Amino acid sequence: MASNGSDRRVVITGLGTVTALGHDIDTFWSNIIAGQCGVDRITAFDPTAYDCQIAAEVKGFDPVPAFPSPKEVRRTDRFAQLGIYAGWRALQDSGMDLEKLDRDQIGAFIGSGIGGLRTHDEQHSVLLNKGPGRISPFLIPMMILNMASGVFSMYYKLRGPNVATCSACATSTHALGEAWRTIKMGDANAIFAGGTEAAVTEMGIGGFAAMKALSTRNAEPKRASRPFDKDRDGFVMGEGAAVLVVEELQHAKARGARIYCELVGYGNTADANHLTAPAPEGEGAARCMKMALRSAGLRPEDISYINAHGTSTPQGDVCETQAIKGVFGDHARQLAISSTKGATGHLLGAAGAAEMALCAKALQTQIAPPTLNLDNPDPQCDLDYVPHTARAMKIEAIANNSFGFGGHNATVIAKRFTG
Repeated sequence: MASNGSDRRVVITGLGTVTALGHDIDTFWSNIIAGQCGVDRITAFDPTAYDCQIAAEVKGFDPVPAFPSPKEVRRTDRFAQLGIYAGWRALQDSGMDLEKLDRDQIGAFIGSGIGGLRTHDEQHSVLLNKGPGRISPFLIPMMILNMASGVFSMYYKLRGPNVATCSACATSTHALGEAWRTIKMGDANAIFAGGTEAAVTEMGIGGFAAMKALSTRNAEPKRASRPFDKDRDGFVMGEGAAVLVVEELQHAKARGARIYCELVGYGNTADANHLTAPAPEGEGAARCMKMALRSAGLRPEDISYINAHGTSTPQGDVCETQAIKGVFGDHARQLAISSTKGATGHLLGAAGAAEMALCAKALQTQIAPPTLNLDNPDPQCDLDYVPHTARAMKIEAIANNSFGFGGHNATVIAKRFTG
């Protein structure tokens, strides 16, 4: 094991994604840049009786290539299938040959905000209709949210640090940040970090709808998720997964890895304010961004682009705008900011990692993704949100924000890799 030391540099060398806009990073990125939207009427169940009838579902998904056998697929919930598939994609994209590496020094931090909700719903129905004797012995291992991380490590014999973060919609950004910290401290050479979610179920949609959190723009699915727009009326549920290979720089160089970008900072704070509402004026989010900048050793004016949490909720978008203004001052008006949730819906625990994969591509290609459906900007959201169309621009460093129910805030900062 390498010695401890904050001088260890950390890079991203692999991107694995599966979303409503594609089952690999290249397809996902090209659809995002083209302004495609993955939201449509729900097909997983009949949504007619629900206030919200739309979501960004992963369609045509075949997890089998990422699993040892079809039997193993049947022993995992959809959330784990998505996460393991994204990890497999990340491994492919990284070019990593695990047979030649020390797997004691490679880990997995794959979290989930909710876990195996579909299995829970199905087995609850079995309990009610057939009695406790018919409950599947796989109920618990299929339902608990650490299983994407655990099973992925089993399939690939990754014996390094293994954690499943769970902090609602900040889950996978925390996974990335904690992976960065773990590698910086010398406790691993590489970590598959990200998140996965499959909550487009009767209970998932019904529960969020009961909170009045979801958009009810059912007649216009592709126009429903509209971050920072004055006509927004709630978020749109998405499903999917994203796993990134986070790797120590010399380890990556030794194997000739392609490097997307360098991870340089991480912030992690709590609002300590409310179950679901953000702190007034985004105070907790602002402290989180400041912490990330401080750990990165960067000034606010060093950041070119922010991938905002931007969920399309009335309160959240205003508070994030206020937080960005508070942290970045005059530079806030020079920033390009976008929320890609207009295209993907809100992937909950997988959102931050999916958005970080897009940030890595933005740094690589020097293109900022757009914010869809920003037709009538909210006067309180008066920054540059890259409306409608992707933008070619100089991008030296990015910040990626994620904020979750319970007051969890996470920000990671990355910069263009220059050697």
